[in-house]
Amino acid sequence: MKELYLVVGLGNPGKKYRDTKHNVGFDMINLLAEKLNVKVEKIKHQSLYGEITINGEKVILIKPQTYMNNSGISVRGFVDFYKIPIENIIVVYDDIDIPIGNIRIRKKGSAGSHNGMKSIIYHLKDDNFPRIRIGIGKPSGEKDLINHVLGAFSKEARELVDDSILRASKAIEEIMNTDLEKAMNIYNS
Repeated sequence: MKELYLVVGLGNPGKKYRDTKHNVGFDMINLLAEKLNVKVEKIKHQSLYGEITINGEKVILIKPQTYMNNSGISVRGFVDFYKIPIENIIVVYDDIDIPIGNIRIRKKGSAGSHNGMKSIIYHLKDDNFPRIRIGIGKPSGEKDLINHVLGAFSKEARELVDDSILRASKAIEEIMNTDLEKAMNIYNS
């Protein structure tokens, strides 16, 4: 039987949040969907989603529409409905502790300070799933965290993060075509 994978890009719905640092997960899903010629516009479990086959594996791409802090509700809905094994969930999201331009792939781990990941781990009752963190850097000076993550990138930073998003999409394809270890070896920066 073919494996089933769930690729989750975290972000917030609506024009107000488009192109913000907190929405790089959505940006990665959009790029991957464009590369693979799949539309992510069907609605299920409070998410926009699309389905594709990569290297014989069925892959569901989702963008939860619950707002970041409740992302786990959507993920849990897909996991329960499709009986997706925990290790076949790949979550892509922003990380302030990683410099802009870098990505990090991990097999499992805590949520750190990321509320979307806290919600997913809370709803799944498990953190043993791969994740790809896209660096957005720390706020400079006295700028508070909320304004930082909900703010737009400068032109220079946007170019760096777009390259990170491209590498994250390639890492997803590498995971599907070979495995997580190889993707980590190639793309961790």
